[in-house]
Amino acid sequence: MKITFISQKGPSFIERNSTHIPVDLAQQCALKAYNHHYTQLEQLKNEWDVVILLIPKTQEDRNNLYSMFPYDSNGNELVRKAKSISKQVWYMQEGPSWIFQDLPIHQQFWHYSVLSSVDGILSENKSDIPYYEGLIPEKTVVDIPSVMIEDMIKDYPNVEKEDKVMIGGNFCRWYGGFDSYIVAQEFDCPIFVPTMGRKVENEEVVPNLTHYPYMNWNEWIKTLSSHKYAIHMMPTIAAGTFAMNCAFLGVPCIGYENADTQRLLHPELSVEMGDVKKARKLANKLKNDKKFLENCSNSCKLNYEQLFSERVFLNHMKNVFKLGEI
Repeated sequence: MKITFISQKGPSFIERNSTHIPVDLAQQCALKAYNHHYTQLEQLKNEWDVVILLIPKTQEDRNNLYSMFPYDSNGNELVRKAKSISKQVWYMQEGPSWIFQDLPIHQQFWHYSVLSSVDGILSENKSDIPYYEGLIPEKTVVDIPSVMIEDMIKDYPNVEKEDKVMIGGNFCRWYGGFDSYIVAQEFDCPIFVPTMGRKVENEEVVPNLTHYPYMNWNEWIKTLSSHKYAIHMMPTIAAGTFAMNCAFLGVPCIGYENADTQRLLHPELSVEMGDVKKARKLANKLKNDKKFLENCSNSCKLNYEQLFSERVFLNHMKNVFKLGEI
């Protein structure tokens, strides 16, 4: 099966021994897919079984895309071009389902024309499926789970855990870092956070909080593996990679139940949106109940293997595309 992603990245083919395979590249790697820049679409031959469209995140790239591939009453030119080289064309969600609604009005309808014209929509979370089914009732909508390529990180779950907690994001509404930091106080141990793109000015002045520097994905997994606890009170529904990374490593993660990875991998530690009170109680229990901590650690690793391993991902996607072996 020949698959290519069309995005603002590329051209590329991700090797399994790469040191940097975050979730978007991991899905591409697991599918043995290529990635082509959207400006290359005109040069591609009609030899693909599946084309997966990802809309660029930067405004400059989006503006180029809109001018190159306009839409009209007959559909979207980007999708028409993609269908001319492939048996199937899918739109893949990146970020929350509503993210395109922050764009100017004509760009919102451009996105809607893509959703309306593709053969199907790949949703990051099962909870988003009714949203897309409501926008375009006749459209096929299925989930595309997050996945990890384990080849270069398979020993990290065995790293000895230290008495410290990792919070999953910076102090902005998108990541909910403030809520995570407040809950982390319950552990009475050093608190760490990765440096990310939405880092807020003067975060460094927050007491008992250490920022890790930018690092590649393999270094990130190794760093996370040494933490005994994790918290990610992220209100934004996206790929949920932090909770998945934690589960792979056996690090119990407290978080909001809106993301599939958090709800399915850490069910004992998932709370309703905004329920910081329950999150603090769970943190206290993890700290003081060694049996509960051990059970949460073991169960999240088992849940990962049964629900989000690469084997499970490939079986699911093979059923989605219905085109034989990947």
